[in-house]
Amino acid sequence: MRNYKFIVFTCVIAMLCSCAGTKRQPVDLIIYNGVVYTVDSVNTIVQSFAVKDGKIIAVGTNDQVVGKYEAKEKVDALGKAIYPGFYDAHCHFNGYGFSLKMVDLVGTKSFVEVVQRIVDFQKKNNALWITGRGWDQNDWDVKEFPTKDTLDKLFPNTPLIVRRVDGHGALANQAALDKAGVTVNSKISGGIVDVKNGKLTGILIDNAIGLVEKAIPEPTARQNFEALLAAQNNCFAVGLTTVDDAGLSKNVVMLIDSMHKSGDLKMRIYAMLTSSDENLDHYLQHGPYKSERLNVSSFKFYADGALGSRGACLLQPYSDKPDQIGFFLKDIPYYKEQAQKLYDKGFQMNTHCIGDSANRFILNVYGAVLKGKNDRRWRIEHAQVINKEDFHLFKEYSIVPSVQATHCTSDMDWADERLGPERIKGAYAYKELLKQNGYIAGGSDFPVEDINPLFGFYSAITRMHQDGTPKDGFQVENGLSREEALRSMTIWAARSNFEEHERGSLEPGKMADFVVLEQDIMKIDSLKAYDVKVMCTYVNGELVYRNK
Repeated sequence: MRNYKFIVFTCVIAMLCSCAGTKRQPVDLIIYNGVVYTVDSVNTIVQSFAVKDGKIIAVGTNDQVVGKYEAKEKVDALGKAIYPGFYDAHCHFNGYGFSLKMVDLVGTKSFVEVVQRIVDFQKKNNALWITGRGWDQNDWDVKEFPTKDTLDKLFPNTPLIVRRVDGHGALANQAALDKAGVTVNSKISGGIVDVKNGKLTGILIDNAIGLVEKAIPEPTARQNFEALLAAQNNCFAVGLTTVDDAGLSKNVVMLIDSMHKSGDLKMRIYAMLTSSDENLDHYLQHGPYKSERLNVSSFKFYADGALGSRGACLLQPYSDKPDQIGFFLKDIPYYKEQAQKLYDKGFQMNTHCIGDSANRFILNVYGAVLKGKNDRRWRIEHAQVINKEDFHLFKEYSIVPSVQATHCTSDMDWADERLGPERIKGAYAYKELLKQNGYIAGGSDFPVEDINPLFGFYSAITRMHQDGTPKDGFQVENGLSREEALRSMTIWAARSNFEEHERGSLEPGKMADFVVLEQDIMKIDSLKAYDVKVMCTYVNGELVYRNK
């Protein structure tokens, strides 16, 4: 009897131990039955992952995850493709929010259409200042800059300024020019106030735009608040979870930080500070700032303007305007001085470079400070036109190319006219740039381009317009594979921000930022990739967008 009781007792203990051993661990969220692209070092694809306290704690098969963890919330992905939350490594997030309340001139096919949109806008809004953005004379039958004459007649008393699509050119009416005190004698370094036959045309290039825009009343804190929320809502809807805002003032950065702390703003933001005296004085004294959702550790500089407005600084004259070569926006010593200051204070230097002259100059400015291989991850923003003799400088000094694939497909119909048949070969050369350090950062430059990161993915892999033209693509030897394009907008973009250990891939220990798409962009017909819809977007394991 004793032996029998002992055997029963032993069996009960064994059963209890067995049950304890199989007890599932509590987590907050389980995603299962998906096709999960982890974007880890070997591009592992799994079915399921578990999230606790905003971080991924396990990935694997359905059995491995569901069998080990018990969640408050379990989501059946129904076989949908899941990716790390998308990055935009170069955009204007706050500016995009404001652009939603301006005249939208994107896609206009003539100056007549531009004028009509402005008229329609003002009828609805009766704005004290009319602002807008998006026109591109390269898309018109008459590919010349417009003049202000028509706008002067229609709006004699209401100041108006509308920027070109790239932001580096603008058209202002006489009321705006008068308000700002701009005359035919106005001059500014790094910009052009266009004058023909002794009269202002209204066209302003690069730094000259600021002569007029400084007269526009500064937005209030409330307006900035609303702009940030509007931008966030639209960005979550296209799967963006981290944005690199290329040019923010101190007051906007502080507002973002307060909105993160209050919970109003959930978007993760890598803030490139404008190189204003206020920003330089404050942040070089206090150093970088970083929270869970805000990273303030870089400054944005401009070397030159844009190709479309011929402000990009070239080594040789423009092929379609032999009397123009572009220009730098600051004096040469300025860049060298600022580079050393940023290096000494531990900041990244991120510089807008479009023309081959600007790229060569800034690459060498960086090199003089960085002195060979390093892990400072200084960035060239756009890296758009590179002389074939200069690609190696990216590798030599560990400089990150931050590129926008939609610029390639937006510009390809006319860029060769600006650059000629030989120089164009070094433009939008993403594959060649990728070879240098093994990674590039992908963005869009919105609102210059659309906010949808899948447009960039499509452009990178096809080098075509969304109608499938040109048939064979544009300089396809510099296109990216799907894997490379995906990595450029996830883990490589994270790496360019020093955030690759926090997010950018779906691995244990990283933040649970992810997006669910209705179709798998890694398998779908490449010509349909831009049209795939976002089903859900999560940040920190929290659902922030659902497609209704």
